[in-house]
Amino acid sequence: MELTALLEKLKLEHLDAQLDAVCEQAAERDLDYKSFLAQALETEWHGRFRRGIEARLRQSRFPWLKTLDQFDFDFQPSLDRKQVRELAGLSFVERTQNVVILGPPGVGKTHLAVALGVKAVEAGYSALFVTLETLMTRLVRAKHENRLERSLQQLAYPKLLIVDEIGYLPLSREEASLFFRLVVRRYERASLIVTSNKSFLDWGEVFNDHVLATAILDRLLHHATTLNVKGESYRLKEKRRAGILGPGRAAEEVAKAGPRRSAEEAEDVVEHFGGKEGQE
Repeated sequence: MELTALLEKLKLEHLDAQLDAVCEQAAERDLDYKSFLAQALETEWHGRFRRGIEARLRQSRFPWLKTLDQFDFDFQPSLDRKQVRELAGLSFVERTQNVVILGPPGVGKTHLAVALGVKAVEAGYSALFVTLETLMTRLVRAKHENRLERSLQQLAYPKLLIVDEIGYLPLSREEASLFFRLVVRRYERASLIVTSNKSFLDWGEVFNDHVLATAILDRLLHHATTLNVKGESYRLKEKRRAGILGPGRAAEEVAKAGPRRSAEEAEDVVEHFGGKEGQE
């Protein structure tokens, strides 16, 4: 049986595609049989690994692909680069811990969340990106169609779930309750990254229920790292560069983003809401 046919039957398609180059490199390096076999199998493994990354990236539904190398830390000096690098090591995913990214609109919260998600996918983890609005639409529909349990199971599966844009739109009591159920389902089982333009103290208004907000934060922050981005909006910066936005107008736009409070609120927010919930 010819080599090409054997490679096809063994489904070694990546090795088949690069066989001539592998043989040429082996001849140049004068490899023995075992070394040549190791190089051939490594070529196939790398091809499958890259294909796995591409498949997981498609399944993750990132709005775009961003990396931490593309993030402008000089423009956002409030961020602790060391802390971000530690998160990029993905130990928080291994330990099923969470990441909360706070800050006004346009400061790069989604960029950071996506970049950490891409890192996770490249490391072999499954990930899923979803905006809070899309998530709520999915869960409410599932509840009304009597398939909520199945939907929660699907959302509990990814090792990393990224929920973007908490706080831009208030939730109904029904939606807040569904989000709580999802947080409970993933608690200490899989990691969450959430982004929000609201201080923790404002989450009671976001979820339309201070007690429920306390219960959500209690679980979300129990094993979590909080990043508080206090810098200027990238989008406003680009508008100013283009001459579209003057300094006065920029100040008005930033003011609309709302108050920016310290991430230290994570330590006492549960106490502010009145302690842990009495019942779930």
